[in-house]
Amino acid sequence: MHAPRLIELDGVGRVFQTDEGEGVHALRDISLVIDPGEFVWITGPSGSGKSTLLQIIGCLDEPTEGVYRYAGSAVASLDDDGIASVRRDEFGFVFQDHSLLESATACENVELPAIYRAIDSRSRRRRARALLERLGVGKRAEHLPAELSGGEQQRVAIARALMNGATTILADEPTGALDSQTGDEVIALLAGLAGRGHAVVLASHDPAVANLATRCVELRDGRVVSDAPSGDRATSMASLPRV
Repeated sequence: MHAPRLIELDGVGRVFQTDEGEGVHALRDISLVIDPGEFVWITGPSGSGKSTLLQIIGCLDEPTEGVYRYAGSAVASLDDDGIASVRRDEFGFVFQDHSLLESATACENVELPAIYRAIDSRSRRRRARALLERLGVGKRAEHLPAELSGGEQQRVAIARALMNGATTILADEPTGALDSQTGDEVIALLAGLAGRGHAVVLASHDPAVANLATRCVELRDGRVVSDAPSGDRATSMASLPRV
């Protein structure tokens, strides 16, 4: 018997209502399957539905049409606690602006997701420090975000996304505020996570993603217009950061 697919969207759509009561389609008839170990690049022009798609995959929003299954379970069948549990335990989120607490150290920021799982402080601190070390910012663990470079802040955000052992990493324009070299490093880190079995879904305009992503899904006007292998895959997984 085959194991269920990790992420499966079948005819998913999302309609928003304007103040005038008119329906605006952000997504239309999205059918998509993503499995562990895939690094999927979601691309398309601004307003094509990239962020909305990530929000639905991450259980931050609900489709108004179609069915979304995660690990074989229809998300719509889960109650509020079930959805919160899936969102907390299965997903890690990385955003363009890092979304770090300015008053908390790098280590404290990484620990945050584990607090919601009631993990004891000693275990939280040990895991957070280990993640920061693996991502190359262990020496910056006690620094505040304002004392970190943009690239260091994004590494901290990735460590936070991994804190609860997320199966799926969702990244929305994670290189948008970074210079090209630092952005390339962040993309390589995310590709390395896919190499370790995580599903990585990255929405971005950055063409550098093409060289490391396994697939490119292009959206236009809320529809998938292309779903194909991405890049030349010249960089072997062995050469990617082991994170």
